[in-house]
Amino acid sequence: MKATAMTSENQSRHSQSDLPYVLILKPPPSFLLFGDHFLDSSKFQYLKAYESPLPLPQFLQEHAQSVQAIFSSGLAPVTAETIRLLPRLGLVVTTSQGLNHIDLTECRRRGIAVAGAGTILSADCADSAVGFLIDVLRKISAANRYVKQGLWSSQGAYPLGYKLGGKRVGIVGLGSIGTEVAKRLDAFGCSISYNSRSKKPLVPYTFYPNVVELAANCDALIICCALTDETHHLINKEVLSALGKDGVIINIARGPIVDEKELVRCLVKGEIRGAGLDVFEHEPDVPVELFALDNVVMSPHCAVLTTESFEDLGKLMVGNIEAFFSNEPLLTPVSLDG
Repeated sequence: MKATAMTSENQSRHSQSDLPYVLILKPPPSFLLFGDHFLDSSKFQYLKAYESPLPLPQFLQEHAQSVQAIFSSGLAPVTAETIRLLPRLGLVVTTSQGLNHIDLTECRRRGIAVAGAGTILSADCADSAVGFLIDVLRKISAANRYVKQGLWSSQGAYPLGYKLGGKRVGIVGLGSIGTEVAKRLDAFGCSISYNSRSKKPLVPYTFYPNVVELAANCDALIICCALTDETHHLINKEVLSALGKDGVIINIARGPIVDEKELVRCLVKGEIRGAGLDVFEHEPDVPVELFALDNVVMSPHCAVLTTESFEDLGKLMVGNIEAFFSNEPLLTPVSLDG
């Protein structure tokens, strides 16, 4: 019996050592929340660079012929330098809908496939965007602090907020997340308009080709677009001025899409009504000026993160990697054309 058990264990170890390697540069949030075995598979094994004392370039050089795929959570950039050190790399899988942490140009040049989160996070992210908007308008978080600090009994009723129904809401980026946001706000009776790379022919909402014009014609601006060279600081002084002192801005996309210094200035001086921010330009650093402002609601870049979304995302990521090693179509491929 002992000999049989040892033989079985040896076979298992041998089988495990034959599995292809998937590189992880930094531990993804799912490992931190659910443990290292949350994304295990019988078809591949992980090579964890963050467990090695070696500098990353040296570590990659030592394993250059072993790594065929990278699993990225967005916490560690997949740079051209990293890609060039891995001659057998054929796939980059990311848990993020945003792709600004991956050098897509180098992937395209090398013929490396990229798989993303698809639309699996869109609904949760849209829920957060609407939640931020309601919170800022109705002053829910600020009123909560007012009650907990014992101010209700000593200072009386809290100042009134503003209704959501009937508000003109502009959405910057009408992709999968922006579309889900629009659906939810439709139910509240909001008037929806949008800016996107091009007009959507089957969409009933008003299209503005210019973000400044969009901002001038809405009460709230919700940022849902991807971060690219073109969208960096897209929301600048001109846009915020057009939004005006009664306007609210919500950002659940990426911090650098907004000129953060200008946003802080506008909020401090009362040049816009308020903001709901899940993302920041220099995360995890947040401008200290925002801490004292009751008209600003913030969260630590977690708009898409729920227990359910993590579980679904884990299955999707493993499914993409297993498809790659089985020479099958990826579940959520990212187009690298253009």
